Amino acid sequence: MYTVAQLIGGVWGAGGEGGELVVRDPADDSPVATVPVATADEVGKAVEAARGAAADWAATDPAERAAALHRAADAVEAAADELAAATTAEMGKPLDDARGGVAAGIGTLRQYAELGPLRGGRTLHGGHGALDFMTPEPRGVVAAITPWNDPVAVSCGLLGAALVTGNVVLYKPSERTPVTGWLLARALDSALPAGVLSLLTGGAEVGAALAGQEVDVVAHVGSTATGRAIAAAGARTGAKVLLENGGSDPLVIDSGVDPVWAADQAALGCFANAGQICVAVERIYVHRDVAEDFVDALVQRAEALTVGPGREPGTQLGPLVDRRHRDHVHGQVTAAVAEGARIRTGGELPDGPGAFYPATVVADCRHEMALVREETFGPVAPVVVVDSFSEGLRCAADSPYGLAATVLTGSMSHAHRAWRDLPVGTVKVNAVFGGAPGGAAQPRRGSGQGFGYGPELLDEFSTVKTVHIEAPGGGHW
Repeated sequence: MYTVAQLIGGVWGAGGEGGELVVRDPADDSPVATVPVATADEVGKAVEAARGAAADWAATDPAERAAALHRAADAVEAAADELAAATTAEMGKPLDDARGGVAAGIGTLRQYAELGPLRGGRTLHGGHGALDFMTPEPRGVVAAITPWNDPVAVSCGLLGAALVTGNVVLYKPSERTPVTGWLLARALDSALPAGVLSLLTGGAEVGAALAGQEVDVVAHVGSTATGRAIAAAGARTGAKVLLENGGSDPLVIDSGVDPVWAADQAALGCFANAGQICVAVERIYVHRDVAEDFVDALVQRAEALTVGPGREPGTQLGPLVDRRHRDHVHGQVTAAVAEGARIRTGGELPDGPGAFYPATVVADCRHEMALVREETFGPVAPVVVVDSFSEGLRCAADSPYGLAATVLTGSMSHAHRAWRDLPVGTVKVNAVFGGAPGGAAQPRRGSGQGFGYGPELLDEFSTVKTVHIEAPGGGHW
């Protein structure tokens, strides 16, 4: 069992006077770790300590900051097996998937280490005897509040971009995956000057205390409700707020597509990581011409998945993160059935320990059902049959969220219409996952604000200063 420690002002083991929480393995309910809970006073002291370290790190040469981030990536790589095992123990992700998340995080750190020193300012064309330019500067103190569903990859994105641009970071991992956050912070801290990174642990009250402090940026990936609370706090403090909130991403299936191939795509989008992915497929709009064959094939894919603890080889569908979340998922499924939907497979709470939930296909859904409209974040595929591609697009666009969307179509005109018409940050055509390296998108509506990931995230963590210089008295130097 792990014993997590906090890092405040360069000191490991600081704070934790708010008590402790116990993290349990969602596969068998066994204890994984004890974790200190920071008090509001400790959060304030951590912010003060970070403010004291900010000037020196901001003044460090960009190339030196990049070299430190490369060393940090090396340290994370050395701890990759331990990080993956901790992720699986805390939130249930199959071990191979957890390893993939760690590898993605390492790649992100290296990407930002390469990109950081290449960023420059801009020379302006002013008077002949003057010098005018714009130069990027770090914003100062960044509070990074990260999620549990892919804790290494997401954290490395926010922390890497913030650190290489010269900011100091207060890192608060999810209370569901604090061991992974602690191991990551240990690796990063080993390569950074003391005080540049702090680690605060605990529940929602710690995140709220941190968001309410006088920091310069609050970057959050997580639920829409939490994101809105952070946005309100930022309005009071003046902090810049970066948010990737929840979503209910649609999959639109056009007529004429291969229903078996479409089912393969839908199964990947709905059931990978037990549906606990920010851009998971949460609702399916399938053309009536292919609906019956598509649903039959999707049921076969769901029933063929190997279910078990994430640490067991061959597991394809691990548990949900905990029973509280499982209750939420099952509650949405049960409500849909009460409103006339029909379960084709899954949809029942299994006996035994843990937070397992079967891959579930729900047919005869309607667009207005909560299972379709709201974020479920579980291995559930609600299917709505539509009579035209236009109806599918219209339903897909009718959402309080705006994270991502996928369209499966053999029509180039439909593909172009989809990416133009769908009011989301990312549109994928004929692949539920994938994309070129360096892609970044701005979520919309209830799904957040600001760029997430990609080179643009470096700009989000920077501010720009405009400078005008001319000789005294209009003469010469």
